[in-house]
Amino acid sequence: MAKANTQSVALDSGTLDNGADSKLAGHFKRNRFVYTFGALILAVGLALRIYLDTMGFTVGTDYYSDEFQTYWMPVLYGELILLGSFTVILSVYLWMTRETDASSISKELELQRYWKMLSIFSVMAVWAGAIASNAVESDAAWHQVTIRDTDFTPTHIIIFYFALPALTAMLIPAFIWTHTRIPAYMNKVSIPFLAVVCGILMIMPNYGFNEWGHTFFYAEELFAAPIHWGFVLLGWSLFFLIPLAFQLISNMTRLIAETTAEDYSQSA
Repeated sequence: MAKANTQSVALDSGTLDNGADSKLAGHFKRNRFVYTFGALILAVGLALRIYLDTMGFTVGTDYYSDEFQTYWMPVLYGELILLGSFTVILSVYLWMTRETDASSISKELELQRYWKMLSIFSVMAVWAGAIASNAVESDAAWHQVTIRDTDFTPTHIIIFYFALPALTAMLIPAFIWTHTRIPAYMNKVSIPFLAVVCGILMIMPNYGFNEWGHTFFYAEELFAAPIHWGFVLLGWSLFFLIPLAFQLISNMTRLIAETTAEDYSQSA
């Protein structure tokens, strides 16, 4: 009897373990985009950070030196080509393959696409967190200890020409995908979503204003200088994520209620 009970407990334990394993596998399968793309961009960010720490002060303090042209300008050109190609090619593809008949999209598929949209924003949040915690302040620190020479410095090449533009490179295709794949956004424009995209996009021309101001007015990197106010104002565009989140959650709540009611009526 004791042996039978032991076998029963072992069998039940194995079943529970298998169930947990299957749930974990299902979780990773459903969220493979977040984990795969998130790990990829973090790996790229880590590689650039290591390159900055290794090469910045040895061959990166003088734009006019041969070493700078050899070790840093190819990084700049590669970043611009990569981000430009990614944004244009993906945006054109998403637009050319857009869906025109919203009625042909089932509620279950629409709900799946909302989850995919949240996955895209999760990846952006990972990248934005990495920038905020490990990149932005390094530029101010760089100018505190080195002489400002040109717009092209190691920290500028990594932050201004890759890290922040990468958010725009993800936001623009995401905006197009949302407005051509999700019925609630098709044939209309989400103002909160557009405000987020435009705010982050307009940070890039603010770089030019910032460098112009530093060249003629503010040699010192003062955090409260008026030429930095644009970064704060445009960064506030992220507050529009709050009404956008309300849009998403309300639409998802409606779809979950409708699909649940349909499944219940069919089972009854």
